[in-house]
Amino acid sequence: MSWDDSDKDKNKKDPWSGRKKEQQSPPDLDELVRSLQEKFGGLFGGGGSKGSNDKKSPSGPSGANIGLLIGVAALIWLATGIYIVDEGNRGVILRFGQYHETTLPGPHWRFPSPIDRTIIVNVDQQRFIEIGYRSGANQQAASGVRKEALMLTEDENIIDVRLAVQYKVKSAQDYVFNVRSPDVTLKQSAESALRSVIGKNKMDFVLTEGRSEVVASVEANLQAMLDDYKTGLVISSVNLVEAQPPEEVQGAFSDAIRAREDEQRFINESQAYSNEVIPKARGSASRIVQEAEAYQQRVISEAKGDASRFGQLLVEYEAAPEVTRKRLYLETMEDVLGSSKKVIMDVKGGNNLMYLPIDKLMRSSENQSSSTQNRFITPPEKTTPVNTGRDTSYRDRERGR
Repeated sequence: MSWDDSDKDKNKKDPWSGRKKEQQSPPDLDELVRSLQEKFGGLFGGGGSKGSNDKKSPSGPSGANIGLLIGVAALIWLATGIYIVDEGNRGVILRFGQYHETTLPGPHWRFPSPIDRTIIVNVDQQRFIEIGYRSGANQQAASGVRKEALMLTEDENIIDVRLAVQYKVKSAQDYVFNVRSPDVTLKQSAESALRSVIGKNKMDFVLTEGRSEVVASVEANLQAMLDDYKTGLVISSVNLVEAQPPEEVQGAFSDAIRAREDEQRFINESQAYSNEVIPKARGSASRIVQEAEAYQQRVISEAKGDASRFGQLLVEYEAAPEVTRKRLYLETMEDVLGSSKKVIMDVKGGNNLMYLPIDKLMRSSENQSSSTQNRFITPPEKTTPVNTGRDTSYRDRERGR
């Protein structure tokens, strides 16, 4: 037996020999292509080859099926043109890259791409920019924007100004088409307007009472610039966050501010003292003037009364000279001796006058009433006769007068 025969017999007896040959042989590509053609031919309505010995008939899609596929594809393409604009937004439609219309919130349809294209712009969002500072930034970043914050005033002083601007989109069409970068344009315009306003005012005015006026001027100038550029933006508010001198001169500026505050305090104190003293002085002057006027009126009235009384006395005196003279004498003596505490008694028919110390008697009675112990009342001094050196005839002549 030869080796070949023995090998053949072994292969016939080996059950795994056929499977090994199948694994080693490559797949038939023609058979695979034929099977795919049959499947696609069935899909488009055509028939494939029935057997290996039959003749192959060409297969292809029918016209109805092609139109159906084109219609489905067109519907899908048109459905891609549906879009929805959310509340607070506007849709800007571009047709072949050119502005066509602006749509409001809600569902809309446009021609699908590449005919139309939609740009959604939020017109209710509050946007803001910062000039001279960055919120939430570290110290290095804050120092990096000092070139924006340092500005020159009218009196050639340097001031550190920090500004915040809030704005919204007013016109979506202008916002998209007129300016390449509206936000950058707004930032540069705000810085330009701020520098223009600061350069027209003095340092003390900006740091003290002129802050509100500076903010109003910046807002007006900035809005005018944005309208000229047609950026489609509107300013909501402008806030002057901080205005102070540079760090290098803050110490000296603080001293100047304190000196100015002390000056104002002294002025206020002196004004308060003046307001307190001047009314008192005016009141005293008015009172003195009124007293003088009252004294004047009293003196004038008394003088007029005396003149009238003297006129009446003259009439009475001319009518009865002796009686009038005696009455005037008695009235005068009553006025003179009415306040005297001494009494002199004239004893009729004698040359002596009696003297009574009424003042001492009154003083002793007051001491007696105020004392708490019983005391004897000292008897009054004996009246001593006083020799007047005049005789009775002389007194009688005086009485007659």
